[in-house]
Amino acid sequence: MQGYRRFNVANKKFDPSKQQRQVLDVFRDEFQVNPRRIRDITGLERQRVNDALNALENAGWIEKQARGLYRLVYDGECYVEQTIQCKGGGGSE
Repeated sequence: MQGYRRFNVANKKFDPSKQQRQVLDVFRDEFQVNPRRIRDITGLERQRVNDALNALENAGWIEKQARGLYRLVYDGECYVEQTIQCKGGGGSE
């Protein structure tokens, strides 16, 4: 169904795996990103990147903008953005 867009709300109970966090770290510096760019930056295998993107999309943390193009989803509390900054590399808790 062309033109259909699902409304995403970040699942706040979702706890990303190490590989999913690596993928999320890429979104910290880039507004939109494709799987190839994620592979180039992280060194993860193609299937690992695809699995991470699918899990993050299902959790409502990212959304697919077009074929092979993803972006972060920002909910009202900017939960996803805060989580990446706090739990990403270099953050202190």
